[in-house]
Order: sequence, then C-alpha cells, then structure tokens
Amino acid sequence: TTFRKSIGGTATNVAVATARYGHAVALATRVGDDQFGRYVADALRNTFNVDPRFVATHPTLKTPLAFAELDPPEDPTIIFYREPAAPDMEIETTPQLLDAVDTARILWIPASRFAFDRSRTTVTELLQRRNRKHHTVLDLDWRPMFWDSEEQAHAAISPMLDHVTIAIGNRKECEVAVGTDDPDEAADRMLDRGLDAAIVKLGGDGVMVATPQLRERLSPYPVEVVCGLGSGDAFGGAFCHGLLEGWSLPDTVRYGNAAGAIVAGRMMCADDMPTGPEVDAFLQERDPR
Repeated sequence: TTFRKSIGGTATNVAVATARYGHAVALATRVGDDQFGRYVADALRNTFNVDPRFVATHPTLKTPLAFAELDPPEDPTIIFYREPAAPDMEIETTPQLLDAVDTARILWIPASRFAFDRSRTTVTELLQRRNRKHHTVLDLDWRPMFWDSEEQAHAAISPMLDHVTIAIGNRKECEVAVGTDDPDEAADRMLDRGLDAAIVKLGGDGVMVATPQLRERLSPYPVEVVCGLGSGDAFGGAFCHGLLEGWSLPDTVRYGNAAGAIVAGRMMCADDMPTGPEVDAFLQERDPR
C-alpha cells in the first residue's frame, strides 16, 4: 500500500500539463486560508511553473481535499471533502483577471464551474468579456456530484456553447451538454452553435475531431492503466500545446492521445504530466510518421 499527495482538479492539471511544454500558464482559482492552500500556491509556482497570481484566498472556507483509491486503476473511487462549500467555486473577477482574459491566447473553462452560483456568474462574465476570441475552450467536464440532475447541468452548460470556439467532452458529457451521445449528432449540434471545432472522446474508440470542413476519428494508444484519473487532463494540456503551436486539429488530437496514454500508465496526475520530448519519443515508437 502506498500513499502520495499532490495538487489536482481538472483546471489545475490542464494548467500544469500545458506548462510542461514550456508555455506561460496562469491558473484562476481560490483556496482556503490554510496550510493546504499555501501548499497549492507554492507548488504551482515552484514545482509546476504555473503562475499563481490569480489563486485567491478565501477567508473562511477550507481548501478542498480529494482521496482516490486506485482499485480498479482504470476507474478509481474518489472521496471529496468540499463541505460546506469549496473556495474554488467562489472565484471572483478582479481587474487583473479581466486583463488576462483579454490577452490570453487560450482561455480554458471547465463546465463544473457552472454548477454553483458565484462561479457561474464570474465565469459567464469572463466568457462574455472574452467575446469568443480564439481560442476559448469549454471542457464539458461532467461531474454528477456537483449537480442535482442532468437536466440542471444541461440548463447551465448548454448556453455557454454560444460563448466558446471549441468544446471537448466524452460521449456522456456531450449528452449532458447537447442532448445526445451519438458522436456525429453531438458534434453537429455543437457546430450549429457556431463553434470552430467539437472534440468528442470515444473511450476505447479514440477521439473524433469535427469542424465545418472536416471530420476524422483518431485511434487511441493502448496502454496498461496504472491510474485512470489524469489522462483526460493530459490530453487537455497537449491539446492546448498543439493550438499554441498552430498545428492542425488532427495532429493536435494525435499528440493529446499520446500524452493521455502516457499519464494513464503512471501513478500521479499533475506530477506525471509528460514533457514534449517524452510525447515525441512515445509517438516515434508507437506511431512513427
């Protein structure tokens, strides 16, 4: 039996994963005024090279904790400690954050931020200010424990598609957002909302990339799963890397599939996000071109 600790959460993991490729990344969230909160800010800056200037401190709420039991490794059991509320769902705008939203080359928003009134209001304001600038990415990020029902989640998430340029989600997340888990129909519904691209994760069948001009399915890279928690966030970081490098979407997704496979074969999430050379070496071995 082993125990390891780290920082986490989907936005945090995607930020760390993107920074691994050498990009300047900042994370907007909120932590408690406690030792865990100070650990998060310190680790972001000094271990993971993520700018913590927008990591605010809540005066009363505690930094949330999550414990994952890797049994089975591909579908771990997770216990959350977020009562009575989590500070990351109490984020607020600041002039500095608004300026960053104006200038960032990518704004990545997890849909879980729409589950709570304060964070929903704040993130909606940020998206409206962003005005669908490239690239504005919505991670459909369906987490049932944050919602009373799928209908409630749909009512909150679906309108946000009108404010983003790219949406990413698995089939269930797409169903919550647009009402169908059929990959092609879900992609069509998202593209009809004015998106530049819809990325639909198909599990063992890979990932579908859909734009008004193309539709392509890219195969996954099978690995022996050690921990199934971080692969989606590794995909997200690699996807951001591809966008920033100006790659085609199929090449970007191929790279994301490789990064996700690497992390699925490792124990941790943030700590085990791959570097560019690691992904390049993986692809050279598994999918040389």
